[in-house]
Amino acid sequence: MILLRSHVTLFALVLLAAPGVSAADRAQALPRSAPEKQGVSSAALLGFIEEAESKINALHSVMIVRHGHVIAEGWWAPYAAEEPHQMFSLSKSFTSTAVGLAIAEGKLQVEDEVLKFFPEEAPAKPSANLKAMRLRDLLTMAAGHHAEDLQGFSLTTDESVVKRFLALPVAHKPGTFFAYSTVATYLQSAMVQKVTGQSVLAYLRPRLFEPLGIENPAWEQSKQGVSQGGTGLSIRTEDIAKFGQLYLQKGKWNGKQLVPASWVETATARWMSNGSNPASDWEQGYGFQFWRCRYGVIRGDGAHGQFCIVMPELDAVVAITAGTKDLQGVLNVVWARLLPALQAKVAGALAADAAAEGTLRTRLAGLALKAPVALVGERSPIAANVAGKRFVFPQNPQAMESIRLSPAADDPKATEFFATMGGVEQRVTVAGGRWVKGELKGGPAAGPVAVSGAWTAADTFTLDVVRYRTPFVARYHLKFSGDGETVRLETVMNVGPTPPPLVGRRE
Repeated sequence: MILLRSHVTLFALVLLAAPGVSAADRAQALPRSAPEKQGVSSAALLGFIEEAESKINALHSVMIVRHGHVIAEGWWAPYAAEEPHQMFSLSKSFTSTAVGLAIAEGKLQVEDEVLKFFPEEAPAKPSANLKAMRLRDLLTMAAGHHAEDLQGFSLTTDESVVKRFLALPVAHKPGTFFAYSTVATYLQSAMVQKVTGQSVLAYLRPRLFEPLGIENPAWEQSKQGVSQGGTGLSIRTEDIAKFGQLYLQKGKWNGKQLVPASWVETATARWMSNGSNPASDWEQGYGFQFWRCRYGVIRGDGAHGQFCIVMPELDAVVAITAGTKDLQGVLNVVWARLLPALQAKVAGALAADAAAEGTLRTRLAGLALKAPVALVGERSPIAANVAGKRFVFPQNPQAMESIRLSPAADDPKATEFFATMGGVEQRVTVAGGRWVKGELKGGPAAGPVAVSGAWTAADTFTLDVVRYRTPFVARYHLKFSGDGETVRLETVMNVGPTPPPLVGRRE
């Protein structure tokens, strides 16, 4: 069993108590409103949810804000409102904000040359292009590198990330060639830390996170103690919406100018061309760590479908978390369903529609990822044949040694799943159609998970593992031979590469 091998190690399950939302946090929550009071039809919002589920089937949360009020919000269980979610490259827009604040405090200038901050880590003979590289070029993804020279660049190596970045060949004159670069954002984070003496996380805490009521933001660091900048931030869905609303309000929050309005305007302007396809929202121009979109929209986004979508012309913000390979597909549904709803030519509020609003609220409250569903009727006939039997796998890259299934003693509809990895047997009790939250113990991928499992066919037991603070979801099919002598383990990943199947034999 691989159990999200690239993201998750095998786990022991312990029940978790969901953390509550503090009174202070509730006090700083965005105000809620019926959609019609903000000029939006509840029926139209329901249409968006229905189409998103049918076409994407990978959303984890959505929050829609109009005129500063949340008019729709939902989480696909086991994802939940109080849980943070990995932002991936949406982190970049927060790092850009830290740069803007450092500039406002006189600690940086957008035209600063990069090398002046890291003379001790520069090559002995830096190229002319490297010498010419400015903070502006990092912000606009125009540092001058070829995209292929950036592939596989790690932010977690023992060697200085800054030193490795400065050693890269700079093929183009900085400012002239767009190449998306997470490590370029790391350099911005390192520059902020250099001039402030604080990580970007610590620097933003009193200036951004605390005023917005963003509690317990987490940001992964390099081994040199620098916030990763271009990735690594984990916050909640409402935190994304607050950040978008701050930019919609030109940096002002509760009457206080948290971010200079001039920086908001500059950061979201079009500074670099990144393509010419009129149908692609990745080719509408790039700002200072913000994307330009069609329809006068700006956004920050991250891998697998993390979005902060700001619609200045419509006074709206859409926050989305997801686990999908089709990021353009997510935006296409937003454009097809939400834009018409927000552009309705109606002055002020719509007439109240209690029935439609109630239907929308019920639908949003019942959102859930599809969990494995047990066979109708009796337990799989092969279940008794394999119950308690240990299936052993040959040596494999997933380091899976064995698995075992048994009916749960205290619940006839549940199954106990055992797996051995690294010489340690782990156990989890699962049942179809419901999620049980637990914790991964040990290893680099330790963290919370939710699991569900059932006999979904006469010969197949299906186990789902959701890392509900990340985009990663995996479904495992254990297909037993008719005589119960072998099992074939097949893995379906929602994102990322799919490992090859494994075949184990009954011991």
